[in-house]
Amino acid sequence: MAPVPMRLRRYILFFALVFASPAVLAASEAGDAMRWKREAAAVTIVRDDWGIAHVHGKRDADAVFGMAYAQAEDDFNRVETNYLTSLGWLAQAEGESALWTDLRQRLFVDEAQLKAMYGRVPPWLKSLMDAWADGLNYFLATHPDVHPRVIRRFEPWMALSFSEGSIGGDIERVKPSWLQAFYGKDPAGALAQFEPPSSWAEPTGSNGIAIAPKLTADGHALLLINPHTSFFFRSELQMSSDEGLDAYGAVTWGQFFIYQGFNRHLGWMHTSTGADVVDEFAETIERQGGRLFYRYGNDLRPVIVREIVVPVRKDDGTLGERRFTTYATHHGPIVRADGNRWIAEALMNKPLEALQQSWLRTKANDVAAYMKVAELKANSSNNTIYADDKGNIAYLHPQFIPKRDDRFDYTKPVDGSDPDTDWKGLLPLDKAPRVVNPPTGWIFNTNDWPYSAAGPDSPRQADFPRYMDAVGENPRGLHATRVLTGRSGFTLASLIDAAFDPYLPAFARQLPILVADYDALSDGDPLKRKLAGPVALLRTWDYRWGIASMPTSLAVFWGDILWDKASTLDTAEGLSVYDLMAEKAGPAMRLAALSEAADRLEKDFGSWGVPWGEVNRFQRVDGAIRQRFDDARPSIPVPFTSSRWGSLASFGAHRWPGTKRYYGTSGNSFVAVVEFGDKVRARAVTAGGESGDPASKHFNDEAERYTTGNLRKVYFWPEDLHGHSERTYHPGE
Repeated sequence: MAPVPMRLRRYILFFALVFASPAVLAASEAGDAMRWKREAAAVTIVRDDWGIAHVHGKRDADAVFGMAYAQAEDDFNRVETNYLTSLGWLAQAEGESALWTDLRQRLFVDEAQLKAMYGRVPPWLKSLMDAWADGLNYFLATHPDVHPRVIRRFEPWMALSFSEGSIGGDIERVKPSWLQAFYGKDPAGALAQFEPPSSWAEPTGSNGIAIAPKLTADGHALLLINPHTSFFFRSELQMSSDEGLDAYGAVTWGQFFIYQGFNRHLGWMHTSTGADVVDEFAETIERQGGRLFYRYGNDLRPVIVREIVVPVRKDDGTLGERRFTTYATHHGPIVRADGNRWIAEALMNKPLEALQQSWLRTKANDVAAYMKVAELKANSSNNTIYADDKGNIAYLHPQFIPKRDDRFDYTKPVDGSDPDTDWKGLLPLDKAPRVVNPPTGWIFNTNDWPYSAAGPDSPRQADFPRYMDAVGENPRGLHATRVLTGRSGFTLASLIDAAFDPYLPAFARQLPILVADYDALSDGDPLKRKLAGPVALLRTWDYRWGIASMPTSLAVFWGDILWDKASTLDTAEGLSVYDLMAEKAGPAMRLAALSEAADRLEKDFGSWGVPWGEVNRFQRVDGAIRQRFDDARPSIPVPFTSSRWGSLASFGAHRWPGTKRYYGTSGNSFVAVVEFGDKVRARAVTAGGESGDPASKHFNDEAERYTTGNLRKVYFWPEDLHGHSERTYHPGE
């Protein structure tokens, strides 16, 4: 009997899987299966020897179909969970624990509006959205062993609910506990929720560095892409098409565009901004004739009232619902009360423009094209570090920046009854801080202000309104300036070295004060003897982390304890926690924190002199989104620290229930360095590995590279994949 041809075998497998799948049997359109088959035939996926998908399609839409399918192969749970979150559907899977985050989402994201908006999208975008949904549905059809928690069929309009891929978007400024207190009328319940110590909260954000050709060894611009996110928050992949698409980088699970990455001509890195783009308006509420109004100038305007129904999974597995009467003004939804006034939240809500901007920038081929895309003004939460093959480098502030009256302090709720506090449209792009090709030859951002982005060639703070920055400098910014100033001859390798430079500037500021506190103790003070050894260890430290560094362990334990103590001090003067530690904590508090740190190390590790690598660990033993850590299970040492102390390489770690060691959950995730010469070259690493399946060899195969900063070669060009391909296939095979 003759063997069955490969193409026929693929078709037999396709029909066997498709028509056996409940997802397809439930589909109302009989043509779905044939359409998916056509789309799959136009897509080729190459998995390299790190499991990374290189997806090529005839059309851009085909590439989107394939990359959605490939993401689902790697971690469908994270894809679905991101859309459960963005749609406000998470409580259907997780019950009451997700009720208030779902309500928060539904205050700003209206399903009916998104469906109507989908009907108005441009044809080119509609084809991408359709292909995205088809790719995910085809995955479910061909993988009947995968059981979605809620979404058994993806609809194209859903892509509009998750159109901007940053970690901790604008909506997360609204705390679920506020909504519980206001709409649940349960202030005690809201306050009773577990509040972790402030030292557990890793600073959010990222690092971006661009180096001009004049400072590089080969005369090519270089770019560092170093997002700090929750681990495993993004997939690494390449997507290309015969229509000119060819982008590589990090994709937030479930989205169909490269969020941080590069193409053949240019690269872009987003860092969370310190610009004030989310505002609170304090509304004066009056009740007349049984109706609610809010004061606006000399007028009373009716409060917008809307019922929101949140489906919730009950303990017995059935679906119930919670109904809320919600309120809004023209400023935005009401999210909490402040005394007798209600607080409305104003933030960017431009899903269509955001989705267009997120996609179109991946196809830009020069700085002019990139800036044209930026005119959509639908990026609110990120600064951008840019570099290209023409040698251009740039820093861009967010493009969505409301124009406001600078007499008012928008870092606090402003009086919503005063029309002068209203937003006055959006600022033109050239009115925001920007740096293009500075004489210094370098640009960076570490989620700090833009006024040190290019050293002496940075924008001048006096030239811009206060609301352009609400955070000031941070220790990573000081560190970046230190590693960039006065250097030249940069290469990919030396830029990696700079990104993993071990200096910790926050401790360089704080520890000399602690040592002086100790030296001022009288000889009879009990702490003089107890702390003699720990202080001697810290006194001679060079403020550099390392796996074998004992001072790093002692300093971090001390710093975390003092951070929690100092965070409770009066901040009426507007001081940062670093200022409070140095200026307000006082010798007694600082020395007590060191004593507590030494005691904790002795209790947990047998000595206050413990190598940092014994404490600080990377562990990935299951594919759960919320991991459980266990000192008895395998883990590997991590030399770098939290970015709180100025480490450019970030590892947000702390103790967990039942552990003595620190385990990280955020910080460096996808890291890449890119060189834009005649042909783009890059090196990269992804935390853990590409797959979310513990049974996959690519679940944790990059862990050691990740912890040591040993970035691997990126196989961007087809010839790079020769000898490095594990599998080539069409979706569904």
